[in-house]
Amino acid sequence: MKDITVRRPVVWKSVHDSNLGLVREVNEDAVLSLPRQQIWAVADGMGGHEAGDVASRMTVSALEDIAPAAALSELVDDIEDRLLDVNHRILEFADIMLDGRTVGSTVVTLSIKGRVGVCMWVGDSRLYRFRNRELVQLSRDHSHVEELIQQGYITAENAKNDPEANVITRAVGTDHELYVDINLFSTQLGDIFLLCSDGLYNLLSKDEIADTLTDAAIDAAVDSLIQQALERGADDNVSVILVKGEQAPVTQPAPTAADADS
Repeated sequence: MKDITVRRPVVWKSVHDSNLGLVREVNEDAVLSLPRQQIWAVADGMGGHEAGDVASRMTVSALEDIAPAAALSELVDDIEDRLLDVNHRILEFADIMLDGRTVGSTVVTLSIKGRVGVCMWVGDSRLYRFRNRELVQLSRDHSHVEELIQQGYITAENAKNDPEANVITRAVGTDHELYVDINLFSTQLGDIFLLCSDGLYNLLSKDEIADTLTDAAIDAAVDSLIQQALERGADDNVSVILVKGEQAPVTQPAPTAADADS
């Protein structure tokens, strides 16, 4: 009988949840999980602004019917086009329904094609990769304090207590020109990707998140991360998506007449 080499692709499984928290009356976060298309997103409506929940829902809804693309470049272009389009629609909504008052949303997306991942984002919702017990942030906040950190004026530790820590410099729906940042990176079996709103990472340290991802399956880890945020007071909405690469089951090719004769 002939030897057969079977390559087992990586299957990306995901779990998500979004919690109101203990203070807010409205959940301004929205999440999108499309494992078949291998696209995930978290959006966070701008706190303190009118209809932030509408802006976040509009943002993720713009990606809901996206079709699998043959090439990674096509997928990236499609996501960017949809974000640019919803940016204008949110501006129109605010102009017509809210007398021009500011409405906006952050968004972070994860797309995977083969062994390449793509992060696209606007604002300060984040994407992390957990690999070999190390948690690495793959997005970079569009925020006032992040600019100060990059310029060397403050440290990341000091930024947590900065009075303008919640001031973001870019969002979907706040300006007529929208600039979407993109980061490409490798993916491999066993990787866990975390998409989350600031309601999570403002309360849990990277070490605490990493410990949770080390010790639990992703469904239990999502519950644990949100529960830890609630135990810390959860003064904001908390949204979490975990995406893990697992081996696909082995599928043997159907036997042929030639195989039977060998």
